[in-house]
Amino acid sequence: MVPIQELQQILLRRAADSHKGTFGTVLLIGGSYGMTGAMAMAGKAALRSGAGLVRLAVPRSCVDIVAGWQPEYTVIPLPEDSAGKIALSSREILYEAASQATVAAIGPGLGQSEELDILLPELWHSLEIPMVWDADALHSLARTLTTPSPASHLRMITPHPGEFAHLCPQTPASNPEAQRQEAVRWATRQQAVVVLKGTGTLITDGVQQVRNETGNPGMGTGGCGDILTGILASFLAQLLRREVSPFDIARLAVFLHGRSGDLAAEALGEVSLIASDLIRFLPDAIRLPIGRLEKKA
Repeated sequence: MVPIQELQQILLRRAADSHKGTFGTVLLIGGSYGMTGAMAMAGKAALRSGAGLVRLAVPRSCVDIVAGWQPEYTVIPLPEDSAGKIALSSREILYEAASQATVAAIGPGLGQSEELDILLPELWHSLEIPMVWDADALHSLARTLTTPSPASHLRMITPHPGEFAHLCPQTPASNPEAQRQEAVRWATRQQAVVVLKGTGTLITDGVQQVRNETGNPGMGTGGCGDILTGILASFLAQLLRREVSPFDIARLAVFLHGRSGDLAAEALGEVSLIASDLIRFLPDAIRLPIGRLEKKA
């Protein structure tokens, strides 16, 4: 387990001859009618976390709204169903976009539908790039996932206790200790990394586990998880090629996500903190020397 300060220094080091390709391409998949903000915040968080290129694949009706948030990412229009959610016919476009990406993340603002219940398990098993799974994408997995993806296909999930209870109904959200134990077992079975969000977020790959100490109650507000998804995808795109383990990448992302929330709360107060404040304070969280440490689970 690499010390968190060393992981920060690896992230901060950039060669003089670096270019946008050096830092990877992140593909974010999600959004639906009325749920565009989640994708926009995830995309901006990925940019602020240092990804070279960020592409957002969203339903066609969401393109103008999402594109208007941030000029630095690009937007891919997808076919949609009658409710404004990603349609099954998006399959070919998503595979093509994934072939040009370093890492993909799916879930922010996605919504749920029968077509997504067909599409998402296929992506889980078939996309050959590392993927982060969050939010409504996890609800679909809970209904459809029966076997792990190939070991060569890195998968990382970021459930809150309610979402994890859907994945593992035998461990309700009211029993956090049972959920933490099951998260370790789930990571082992699925050959995945689990980030079980909440007070003292647990990060585990089934072999190692750690509890995060940054963050505060002000982060209990809509959108903070979407920002973590963007950070995770961005760090994976940059650090896997530097031979940092997925487990350590998740540790760093969760730590700095919580640290940005702590900086925001210090400036604004926990009551007034909103998710987009985390992006505002993320640059300081990334660059300032780290003093606080994690504790082992």
